[in-house]
Amino acid sequence: MVPGVDECLRLMQAQGMLANIRAHSLMVAAVAEGLRSLLAESGLEIAADLVRAGALLHDIAKTPCLDGSCEHASAGAELCRELGWPAVAEIVASHVHLAAIPDEPDPVTLVFYADKRVNHDRVVSLEEREAYIVSAYGRGNPARIAAIRANVENNWRRVEKIIFSRINIDPDAVDQDFAARHALAAAAAEAG
Repeated sequence: MVPGVDECLRLMQAQGMLANIRAHSLMVAAVAEGLRSLLAESGLEIAADLVRAGALLHDIAKTPCLDGSCEHASAGAELCRELGWPAVAEIVASHVHLAAIPDEPDPVTLVFYADKRVNHDRVVSLEEREAYIVSAYGRGNPARIAAIRANVENNWRRVEKIIFSRINIDPDAVDQDFAARHALAAAAAEAG
């Protein structure tokens, strides 16, 4: 079972998701939907409802974990499992670190990558997002910074290559306008 957009939005509200995290999640959903749509045009069908739900809920536990009492990807995945959404739970659990990178894009890698392209509610390059992550989460600790940079090289860039090898645009074309176009298209598709 996969929740619809309305159910995701209700859960965001019920979980007390901060407005800035909600805005980030909506933008991640728009980027992920845009990439999913382009992949579909290239002949690779990926479940739109799963991509949307995973993107909307990827940070569902971020607000309660901001105090450092929990790890938001694990806590969010557990919440999704409790609600009966195991496929969404897998996306939420994997949006920070991928356990494995498949040969073809899938819902997990689309949400993972879209999250890496959105800083707050703005579409940015991988380099800009990396700089933010290092600044916000590196804490000046050389080991943490090295781990972040290794994740960028070993996961972020590899996933980008896998996605963009299947579609006819450059990663630089993924920008605010791209996200806005696909957010509207996703809303229209969801409405029926």
